[in-house]
Amino acid sequence: MPEPAKIAVIYYSATGNVHGLAQAVAEGAESAGAAVRVRHVEELASELLISQNQYWGRHRSQVAEAPVATLDDLDWADGVAFGSPTRFGNIAAQLKQFIDQAGTLWQGGKLADKVGTSFTSTQNPHGGQETTILALNNTLYHWGMLILPLGYTVQEVFAAGGNPYGASFVAGHTVTGPDDHALAVARYQGQRLARFAGVIAEARREGVFAVKRPSPESFAAG
Repeated sequence: MPEPAKIAVIYYSATGNVHGLAQAVAEGAESAGAAVRVRHVEELASELLISQNQYWGRHRSQVAEAPVATLDDLDWADGVAFGSPTRFGNIAAQLKQFIDQAGTLWQGGKLADKVGTSFTSTQNPHGGQETTILALNNTLYHWGMLILPLGYTVQEVFAAGGNPYGASFVAGHTVTGPDDHALAVARYQGQRLARFAGVIAEARREGVFAVKRPSPESFAAG
């Protein structure tokens, strides 16, 4: 029997909308038989700034006891789903700071040939959903991951607004979490990730992608 895929859902959420998508991605991966870790990244914003937004502070309290993402989660996973709200068309600094710590894993080739996918939430329909996902994927290119988009592969993608890049939610001024259409797409994205990651992980174990990788010393010498 093939081993179940190991899926890490790593995200940042300020007021809870991306958190809701992350939970749905995890549910979808679990429904496909994957072992799943859901991890939010550490908060970097000051207490003063957080205290000025009641919804930000409320969500932080809700996830205070939840596990925080570590590099071990990246190393462990066969597939990773990254989630971030948009910040001026880019990813949140909190998630970027976590990603920037992964240099040692990257140098050792430990992130190559894994499967990655991304999701987001914005306030407005044209607030940067595509650019945020594409910005996230730039890192996955450098890591040598296989990037898995949604595509127009199921009707749910059209029903949720037609974003083929990854699950997304237009929040407006609400903090009540993603609607049913967005959650359905996020669950499908988790299922899709688990299926592809399982196949790729089995191929990796069989040495299909085995190549001689540069040593960390060669990077330093360059």
